[in-house]
Amino acid sequence: MDVEFVPVRGALRSLGWDGDMLLDLAGGGRRWSLDGTEHPTSVDFGRPFDQAVSSPSGRYAVVYGERDTTALVLDGASGLREMGRSSYHAADFDYPVALGRLPDGREILVHCPDEYNVLQIDDLVSGARLTTGDRTPTDVFHSRLSVSPDGRHLLMAGWFWSPFGIARVYDLAEALADSATLDGDGVLPMSPGSDAEVASACWLDGDRLAVATTDEVFDDEEAPNLGPRQLGVWSVSGRQWLARSSVNYPIGTLLPRNAQVISLYEHPRLIDTETGAVVAEWPGVKVAPKDGSFGVTHIPTPWAALDATGTRLAVAQDGGIALIELPPPRP
Repeated sequence: MDVEFVPVRGALRSLGWDGDMLLDLAGGGRRWSLDGTEHPTSVDFGRPFDQAVSSPSGRYAVVYGERDTTALVLDGASGLREMGRSSYHAADFDYPVALGRLPDGREILVHCPDEYNVLQIDDLVSGARLTTGDRTPTDVFHSRLSVSPDGRHLLMAGWFWSPFGIARVYDLAEALADSATLDGDGVLPMSPGSDAEVASACWLDGDRLAVATTDEVFDDEEAPNLGPRQLGVWSVSGRQWLARSSVNYPIGTLLPRNAQVISLYEHPRLIDTETGAVVAEWPGVKVAPKDGSFGVTHIPTPWAALDATGTRLAVAQDGGIALIELPPPRP
């Protein structure tokens, strides 16, 4: 598994793929061919955005400041509308935003535009609010949002005061019928009083999600579900853990790859989710040691992305981008 280096002039602000080209969307849409040829842009957002997320169709995107309060919805390279979030502790946790597609084909924007603890769902194209009605939010800081590939569920990996990281999964059909369900515990069987702290989580497919924990436990009780320093795979339809493995290393940020995940903490690791075994790792490719979505000292989320085939991993480095060739993904 080879590692190549694509030199880049100037600082990156985000990293993704556009077909076979590398893309810095938050940086105005700069692109690079894999031979290092840059395709510059004249777009200047006028804001120090440092993260980006794209819609399933690829037409729309949101660029935002990870620890800021401002963001911009894009239609291609053009600004569609501005959006924001509450300034309450905004400097202490990652901006909550996700784009997804409902089963009926509508693309949606999930965010917290008014309060840190109130999730809202908007129609991505029109900006119309789809969640209405009375709300009874609890003191939870929503962060690291992601919509399942089938558009049926929303994953949140945020935190509450101690601070302590948690994960929740919400049924989107229920949320659109009664937005107050987004203020509850969701469908993931985790009680913050007895489980280990969640570091990160990601969807593996429309049913399975991977959840990684730190070595922190909220109290002295034995964890009945996912214990400290474990990697688990949960089935939403089966309402059970399909796998739980102990790991002896921090997981950090997760990127899904079928039955495997890419772990980004100090360097990339390719991990088997059934066993927790490290299939391959690249110590020479450095990434930030970030474990969780919050912290008074901001450690930026690593800029890394898998291509559509899941066989090429791009990771931002000083002065360029590391390209890692991966074996074909396992089902």
